[in-house]
Amino acid sequence: MSVNTPTSVRLVILQAGFDLRLLLRNGEQFLLTIVIPVGLLVGLTLATAVPLSVAPGATRVDTALAGVLAVAVLSSAFTSLAIGIGFDRRSGALLLLATTPLSRTSILAARALATFTTVALQAVILAVTAFFLGWRPESGDLLALPLLLLGTLALGSLGFALAGAIRAEATLAVANAVFLLLLVAGGTAWPTSSLPGPIATVVSALPSAALGDGLRAAIAAGSDSVLVASLLLLVWTAAGVLTAKRTFRWS
Repeated sequence: MSVNTPTSVRLVILQAGFDLRLLLRNGEQFLLTIVIPVGLLVGLTLATAVPLSVAPGATRVDTALAGVLAVAVLSSAFTSLAIGIGFDRRSGALLLLATTPLSRTSILAARALATFTTVALQAVILAVTAFFLGWRPESGDLLALPLLLLGTLALGSLGFALAGAIRAEATLAVANAVFLLLLVAGGTAWPTSSLPGPIATVVSALPSAALGDGLRAAIAAGSDSVLVASLLLLVWTAAGVLTAKRTFRWS
């Protein structure tokens, strides 16, 4: 029996809501997506002994918020997404869902929608936290919104590619290792300019650095590098989608 388009959209939304509830009920994933970013924001803002490159005219909380938003997207769109899909592949849940009225495309769309919703929730929580820490939004901060969208697309497509290509246990190890590496030296919480010259050049080409430096440019500096970051994220999105199409396996 064919499923009409309005029904298909409704099924995707319902499945996305179910995926989101599972994520928020999972203690480890809740820690990764909510607790760690909020704790990092508070720590970077209040712990003035921790070096943080603040642009002229910006405040410490501006810079911290931009970097932690990048960490939040990395945690949800790459690490959490990859781990969740990896273990759903191993348990057979993805194939089981494919026997329902949801098509395989709809299943992936629902997971993507749940990820976008998670990122939006993270952004709201972090913005409210930053407000109480002294951050005051300005019109230029709206440039952060398309960057968050593009960052979610880029890192999410790479998360799909990783989860669909290797075993669940390997996905867990690789995704967590990549998260920790990019958190410390991937241009997320700290700008690429804080890294040694040759390393900074390499890291600046990564999607994590494009997102982190782009958000800092939008929120803390207001420079034209937002456009460069957006273009780089589009390139990574295309690369991630093409890779996922070639490597993704359902079991």
